[in-house]
Amino acid sequence: MNQPVQTASRPEPGQIAGSVSSADPILEIKDLKTYFFLERGTVKAVNGVNLTLERQSTLGIVGESGCGKSVTAASVMRLVKFPPGKIVGGEILLYRKNGQPSVDIAKLDPRGSEMRAIRGGEIAMIFQEPMTSLNPLQSVGKQIAETVILHQNVGTAAAMDRAEEMLHKVHISAPKQRLREYPHQLSGGMRQRVMIAMALSCNPSILVADEPTTALDVTVQAQIIDLMQKLQDDFKSSIMMITHNLGVVSQMADQVAVMYMGKVVEYAPTRELFHHPLHPYTVGLLNSVPVLGKKKEKLVPIRGMVPSPTEQIRGCAFAARCPHVMKKCIEIEPPLGEISAGHQAACWLHE
Repeated sequence: MNQPVQTASRPEPGQIAGSVSSADPILEIKDLKTYFFLERGTVKAVNGVNLTLERQSTLGIVGESGCGKSVTAASVMRLVKFPPGKIVGGEILLYRKNGQPSVDIAKLDPRGSEMRAIRGGEIAMIFQEPMTSLNPLQSVGKQIAETVILHQNVGTAAAMDRAEEMLHKVHISAPKQRLREYPHQLSGGMRQRVMIAMALSCNPSILVADEPTTALDVTVQAQIIDLMQKLQDDFKSSIMMITHNLGVVSQMADQVAVMYMGKVVEYAPTRELFHHPLHPYTVGLLNSVPVLGKKKEKLVPIRGMVPSPTEQIRGCAFAARCPHVMKKCIEIEPPLGEISAGHQAACWLHE
């Protein structure tokens, strides 16, 4: 007899973002497969991922390190370096408005003019560590202006004016002065704001944020989250948020995809996922997070270790760590199926 999945401790309803059902996708990922071909074997970093990003909404992608979150983002931006990485299958469909045809990004040349126009112009990315993403030899103003010149076809003076305007929008004090400063002269929070300013300088439709609050203290994290939400409203953009921080997801995301070993194992509106998790891995993630105001004797970790990325697994990749494992889990991989309206999970417990 199947055991019910236990309910985890979760944030209060008022702390959790709502859900959006606009049914108007701007980006759709279908059966995406991105592999890395190494001497010790093939790493299937992204192995059949299906995701949909709605217009003017936020999709959160969560999971442990190495689950494929950042590789999914890099695939969308066509930043996976070959060799050893390569998109071997699937589609990344960008749906444009104003009568423009949709495009399959997975089919484009990563170095071609069309992909360069999309990268930064229509889809921009905030990288995980701004200190390594910003050029230490150029002023922040010049770096923002360079992006504007590339995609907006304007002169240097107009691009610098736009850079100053963007620094003002991300609430950096004395923006005219900051234009002349270098990354090492700014704090971590200010560098992250510069990255956001650069990403939004050309008014892209989609913002891919890869761990935008990592290495920042809690107060600055909250400021960055508030800033991104405000700018999303101002620029009418859609956000794909890559993070392992469930608190950030609960505040920002409308939909959440939980990834494990290169696959999506649960997909649901944020409120639904936090209050009614269906996959044992999602339950484990929620149980391992401390909740303010709720006393616990100890946090409950997920037992075991993540399998080797080159290991060939026959059934469910989470089976060796799952407290509800059945014989079927070891033998047959569960498909991602809809369990209730808008809530999908890849687990035989809900067959």
